[in-house]
Amino acid sequence: MCGLAGFLRTTSTPDREAHEGWLNAMGQAIIHRGPDAGAVWLDDAVGLVHRRLSILDLSEAGTQPMVSASERYVIAYNGEIYNFQELRSDLINQGHSFRTRTDTEVLLALYEIHGPECLKLLNGMFALSIWDRTARKLFLARDRLGKKPLYFYEANGHFAFASELKALTPAPFVKTELRFDAIKDFFAYQYVPDPKTIYKNIHKLAPGYWLETDGTHTHQEQYWDVSFGAPSSASVEELQDGLYNLIDDAVRLRMVSDVPLGAFLSGGIDSSAVVGLMTGHTDTPVTTCAIGFDSERFDEVHWAKKVAEQFKTDHHEFTVKDNVAESLSSIARFFDEPFADPSFVPTYFVSQLARQKVTVALAGDGGDENFAGYSKYYTDQVENRLRGLFPAGVRHNLFPGLARLAGMVNSGPTSKARSLLSTLALDPDEAFFITNSFFRRDIWNDLVTGELKRETRDYDPADITRAHYNNADTDDHLSSILYADIKTYLPGDILVKVDRMSMANSLETRAPLLDYRVVEYAAQIPAALKLHGKEKKYILKKAFERMLPEDILYRKKMGFSVPLAQWLRNELRPIAHSLLTDRDGGLSYCFDMERVGDLWDRHIGGDDSFTQELWSMLAFALWWQRYNR
Repeated sequence: MCGLAGFLRTTSTPDREAHEGWLNAMGQAIIHRGPDAGAVWLDDAVGLVHRRLSILDLSEAGTQPMVSASERYVIAYNGEIYNFQELRSDLINQGHSFRTRTDTEVLLALYEIHGPECLKLLNGMFALSIWDRTARKLFLARDRLGKKPLYFYEANGHFAFASELKALTPAPFVKTELRFDAIKDFFAYQYVPDPKTIYKNIHKLAPGYWLETDGTHTHQEQYWDVSFGAPSSASVEELQDGLYNLIDDAVRLRMVSDVPLGAFLSGGIDSSAVVGLMTGHTDTPVTTCAIGFDSERFDEVHWAKKVAEQFKTDHHEFTVKDNVAESLSSIARFFDEPFADPSFVPTYFVSQLARQKVTVALAGDGGDENFAGYSKYYTDQVENRLRGLFPAGVRHNLFPGLARLAGMVNSGPTSKARSLLSTLALDPDEAFFITNSFFRRDIWNDLVTGELKRETRDYDPADITRAHYNNADTDDHLSSILYADIKTYLPGDILVKVDRMSMANSLETRAPLLDYRVVEYAAQIPAALKLHGKEKKYILKKAFERMLPEDILYRKKMGFSVPLAQWLRNELRPIAHSLLTDRDGGLSYCFDMERVGDLWDRHIGGDDSFTQELWSMLAFALWWQRYNR
């Protein structure tokens, strides 16, 4: 795993010494992504820098930026191509020769032959940049699901790119100006959805896209999307066998490494299945790592231990306890943007634990989005069925009034009735956004103030969810919301969290359940076999009944949850109080601080109604403190 950055040299008399300095500073900003080696490449039109975490071909022959055999192309690349050995063999049979054993050199050869079409041949996770010295064009690409990040800046005749946002800013022409709609997006989603960033003129290249630019004209194109439009008619038995075999092959491909390799293990079905399959592809015990909490409600470590004992792994555990407050600020800085999924804390610590034992770790990410594993999917499915019992006119015109009447009665059942009526009044895409939102609109409207309020008055973050929901090539509601999450929550939250926290510890993570073949296969499985009654991930559980015990497969899902309300009242109380009551800090740029203080006082008094909003505000304030002083 690695980091890359670069820029086009657009001045008529480029200063080589200054530009080399910029490149070195850009590389230094992401040295955690590649501590083993670093190099720059500079010609009269482009500058590239690369930081390397050595995984395959540990010799210096794998150093990047790498020049093609023809000397026409130069590549700086981050990721792993899992089928590169097969691709390499095909190229050798066609008469090509190679100087290294790296996938980097294979990528160069494929691009020289196929151009952008080579991306469709790749099975892997990647962000790459290729400079064409003849055509004088820069090519950027990102993997299908967005496992690896890629940012670019384009403004005032300048173009720069990098694996992380912080690696752009050493180039002095890169200007950071806050983007108001992205701030509102963050508070709705807990992250800034692709392709936006928190800054104007800095963008994320969306998953499954490539970009080409000569510095004057820039063109983007989508090369992959997932289709839910052709559900399979195969039997349950055929589907579960096909799924098992496909995931097993995805695990096998991801176990190629010249450095120690292990796995994250939570004791849930996804990570347990990955670990179980890994044991079938190695003669030595698999190294597994688990994170626990000093709270029985959130602690899954005993389930992880049970799976570790079943597969006789070399198992290691760490308990997140007294080290949250002292580590929070330093951990949060790795995101470069506001990011509020609280599970980034245990993800950091499990990555830190794993890095003490291995350099590569396999993880179970993607199971929930592919196979409907979150509780919200069941809730939304039930609500949508109820919604279908009433004509749209009745829902739109009658239910909001009934909800307001229910809200006048302050009791538990009536409060639930109000919430249900309000949700049923909405169209399915809008309702799913409300299910997904972590900062309720009524609280936002009560708190937001100043320029942010004026600039975002007519902007609705739900537009992002709506667009993806309605872009799915299916009329099935569950399939549409799975598609929306694959396009938003998966790359914007889950994969950002895992990439930044693992890379902060110079650890490479690989996700077999996000092999694009698994994703495409899952999309063809009928929705009723994913959410089967109340049973989430039904088909995945059926597929792994041959391997995992019933209490692992069918226990209640906990997810990578954290005791957030408890943290805010105890371990994090001093830092939270400082930032949530700071009338000159980042929150004062957005909110009425007197009202924020009221919410904080109510939380300290035992009211958990605003935990998610307060955590989002704390995350924003931490980011502001680090990047906007």
